[in-house]
Amino acid sequence: MLSFKLDTKDMSCRRLMRSFIIPNKATLLVAIRGFAAGGKAKKGSKGGDAPKAAGLSKEVKSTTVYGANILKEGGDPKILPDAEYPDWLWHLLDKRPPLSELRRKDSETLPFEDLKRFVKLDNRARIKDNNAGRAKS
Repeated sequence: MLSFKLDTKDMSCRRLMRSFIIPNKATLLVAIRGFAAGGKAKKGSKGGDAPKAAGLSKEVKSTTVYGANILKEGGDPKILPDAEYPDWLWHLLDKRPPLSELRRKDSETLPFEDLKRFVKLDNRARIKDNNAGRAKS
């Protein structure tokens, strides 16, 4: 039999889990599993094992994407010249017209990408209207 010292957060989580009709022992395991081990963090610590960025030279900061490595092995990726990246990347943050503006334009003169966007947004709006109408009935 395991025994744990429970604080108020664990108890409230257990009460919440009981409302889902989970056996008491399973509730205890789920409630304990949801919280980090080790208790309170030390004052002034930010947590994590990541090295501090302040220790890097300016040259390393300007040539690598610091902290972008998500794998255990390997290093952070290097920043490449703009010509090395694909053209579509530079248009990801461009403003696209909203549905109201697309409705005002003539569909025959819209570029293909805007026409696809118009059809998608119009279908989404019709579905929302139909769902709202059914909910009221």
